Amino acid sequence: MAAKKSGRRRYSAGASKDVERAMRRRKRGTLRSGKGGKGGKVKSRKQAIAIGLSEARKKGKKVPRKRARR
Repeated sequence: MAAKKSGRRRYSAGASKDVERAMRRRKRGTLRSGKGGKGGKVKSRKQAIAIGLSEARKKGKKVPRKRARR
C-alpha cells in the first residue's frame, strides 16, 4: 500500500483558477505561446497547463518551482 501524503495543498486555489483560465483560452483558440503571446496557437493540453502555472507564478501564487526538463 502506498504511503499517505500529508493534507497540504501543492497549489493554491488561485493558481488552479489561473490554469483553468488558460485551459479555457486554449479551447477558445485565444491562448498563444511565447513572450508577449506573439507565437502560434497553443493546441497541447500540457502546454496550456504550463502556461497557466507560469502565469500564476508571476502573480506570486503558491505553485511549486519549475522542474528540470528531461
